Amino acid sequence: MSVVGYTGALTFGTRGLAGPGEVRLRIRGGSETYLAWSDEPLPKGTTVLVVEDLGPRKVHVVAWTEPPVSPGHIAN
Repeated sequence: MSVVGYTGALTFGTRGLAGPGEVRLRIRGGSETYLAWSDEPLPKGTTVLVVEDLGPRKVHVVAWTEPPVSPGHIAN
């Protein structure tokens, strides 16, 4: 199962190209942790978006901010 497109929070910050951190993703009603690589260091607690699957339990992430909901938009 690919986790590309999932968002989660870093439980350990990344060190950019110097080493991975760890991200917790909500999957199938539970949560799972993955090694998280990023191009630049990201601190613990950062919300991230998975942009690439790097193999078993390894992902590439970028910092993510939820887009604002436009006025008049009804969330389902």
